[in-house]
Amino acid sequence: MIRKKKQQEIPQKEKSYKPKTIICRDVNGKKSEAPVVALNFRPSAYGLLIEDGKILLSRQWDGYDFPGGGIEIDETIEDALKREFIEETGLNIEPITAIHAETDFFNPDYAEKYKGQFWNCIMIYYLVKKTGGELTTANFCDTEKEYADMPVWMGLDEIYGKKFFNSVDSVKLIEKAAKTKKNL
Repeated sequence: MIRKKKQQEIPQKEKSYKPKTIICRDVNGKKSEAPVVALNFRPSAYGLLIEDGKILLSRQWDGYDFPGGGIEIDETIEDALKREFIEETGLNIEPITAIHAETDFFNPDYAEKYKGQFWNCIMIYYLVKKTGGELTTANFCDTEKEYADMPVWMGLDEIYGKKFFNSVDSVKLIEKAAKTKKNL
């Protein structure tokens, strides 16, 4: 005789509160409120390239960021990372390992073409290795030409107290990347 197993009841989740607005930050950290329906989903990938005790940083306005950016709908994460790295630095890279991921609700009002947009950014950070190329600004898109400059190599001992244009703890992330590279 085959006995039917008693089906367990799955408890219904309580309906969770979903906000109608969300707080976004702009490039300078200024907060603004955005309707949830106005958010665009924008996954992005960034690379940390460390060589000879230095990290390559994208020079932006009066501070720095990691080379990288948005993943296009027809790209893999790795393809987007490689494309963005070439665009922003001129260097060809290969991802070694993902080292960090987090979310940022962002108001990209720094560029006219993005005015009125709000992004839910999933940011994935990779330790990368250089496979070729030369540093250049020749591959910048029109928007990057407005705020970015030649990438710079900065000593790992020089990163403290610098201005970074991102929402992550950049110093902590660089330290983690350096430690990961050392342990490979």
